[in-house]
Amino acid sequence: MQSSFTGKAWRERLDSQGQMQAVALAQRAGQPDLLARVLAGRGVTPEEAEAFLAPTVRHYMPDPSRLTDMDAAAERLADAVMRQEKIAIFGDYDVDGATSSALLSGWLRESGLAPRIHIPDRIYEGYGPNEEAIRLLRADGASLLVTVDCGTTSVEVLGKAAEMGFETLVVDHHQAGEALPPAVAVVNPNRLDDLSGQGHLCACGVTFLLLVATSRTLRRRGWWTTARPEPDLLSRLDLVALGTVADVVPLKGLNRAFVARGLAVMRQRQRAGLRALMDMARLDGPPRPYHLGFLLGPRINAGGRIGDAALGARLLLTEDEQEAASIAATLDRLNRERQTVEAIMLEEALNEAIASLGLEEKGATVVTASSNWHPGVVGLVAARLKERFGRPAFAIAFNKEGVGTGSGRSIGGVDLGRAVRLAVERGLLSKGGGHAMAAGVTLAQSELGAFRAFLEAELTAGVEAARASAAIEIDGALSAAGATTGLVEMLDRAGPYGQGNPEPILALPAHQLAFADAVGESHLRMRLRGHDAALVDAIAFRAIGQPLGDALIGHRGKAIHVAGTLSVDRYGGRERVQFRVIDAAPAGG
Repeated sequence: MQSSFTGKAWRERLDSQGQMQAVALAQRAGQPDLLARVLAGRGVTPEEAEAFLAPTVRHYMPDPSRLTDMDAAAERLADAVMRQEKIAIFGDYDVDGATSSALLSGWLRESGLAPRIHIPDRIYEGYGPNEEAIRLLRADGASLLVTVDCGTTSVEVLGKAAEMGFETLVVDHHQAGEALPPAVAVVNPNRLDDLSGQGHLCACGVTFLLLVATSRTLRRRGWWTTARPEPDLLSRLDLVALGTVADVVPLKGLNRAFVARGLAVMRQRQRAGLRALMDMARLDGPPRPYHLGFLLGPRINAGGRIGDAALGARLLLTEDEQEAASIAATLDRLNRERQTVEAIMLEEALNEAIASLGLEEKGATVVTASSNWHPGVVGLVAARLKERFGRPAFAIAFNKEGVGTGSGRSIGGVDLGRAVRLAVERGLLSKGGGHAMAAGVTLAQSELGAFRAFLEAELTAGVEAARASAAIEIDGALSAAGATTGLVEMLDRAGPYGQGNPEPILALPAHQLAFADAVGESHLRMRLRGHDAALVDAIAFRAIGQPLGDALIGHRGKAIHVAGTLSVDRYGGRERVQFRVIDAAPAGG
């Protein structure tokens, strides 16, 4: 095949061993051939197929005690419940922080407590615990501080909290260094001495395990009675599913079970805040991971990016229909404002990146910066830059004092969190942390050049290796006539799909591009015709003005090979199969 329109190679996902695994899944586990190929491509054996296709929390749930410090955390939280202590929850300003805060607070409320949540302002307080906020929480009478989705690297600040008389529980998932904060417990499956194997969990998932452990501790102590019933944790998995998908952690093992069960809970529409947000986002049909990641998550994040950071947690906790509708409307408005700001910033960042990389796009990383950018939107710009250039990318917003707040996104196989921690150790950053695929940084404007040079030196080998091996992996082939709702339903059995459990990529060989036209601001709507004249609707998102979109428009009426994913588009009560195009190539190649 000639080079694809995006310049990427295509290859079968399955090697010879994988193909043998697919045959075994079809013959021994009785799976349809295409589904067997999808399962084999995700490392599923015939013995694991049944559990994989119907993931349950019970099957994948580890003993929470396997996490380092979990027993100490559960004992202390159980003490707080029995003493009816005042608890302060300090959460992060993203979806994972909002869902973690709401999950913990809702459980504590049902256990008879009245916890207070503090979500820091992204611009004025920054990421993680800060001394002023902790002082105010202590003055308000709280005796136990629980940090969720933050706190692992807050050694100095939590030391101050201890001096104020606070006892602290850290519940987090971000990568940790050797120095841990002074706390009763630091529950983080990514701390260096944790051997639980649960490092793929988001903070909300870790919070859920803490509540499982605490409920068990209280049960052992005889605390739960008919008059004081144990809160139902499974009914709260809608929050865990939202945090898991929005934080883009791998959908494997327990995470897949969380999302599968959480989506089932969400379909019941029992939570007033999520119900209002789904209505505001005009979510048509049952919620899917796509909706969590691209409709609900961005709206909750909008509060932390350019508005009131506490709105997300408040929305997820409220039981008042009017308040839920009001907050959802505010978040929807903020999300539209965010989109406008992002578009302006992205155009500037793309121009800077193109000028920096040159026509041949040389360089391992993309680092863009400006004194005119909104710090709450830099992560989204970094993600777009990473998609466009296929490299780790940073976007940094500098304030009037020359202090920059930035966010980075990485490509598979390149650990950005590790690089950022090394940069902190070498004095290039005043603060920084994260995980393999995403990281946040704080630095002086005078250090920008040195930080760029450090990333190039540190990541070049890894980026070159990752880009050299990058390819679009095809799970199977079909024709337009075979693209049916039944096929989509069959493939959905191997979901939920997302990071770590990729959606099946299928190829439509030598189909005629019968129609192609722009829809919305940047999408390309198409119709593909097979050899038997059958048609399937298709769309290429954000393709207009990009190499893929330009090439597709130039091939109207011609035969092309197309790679993409299948989905069911539900609109106005109607269902139709839609092929989401991610790449294409001339059929003559």
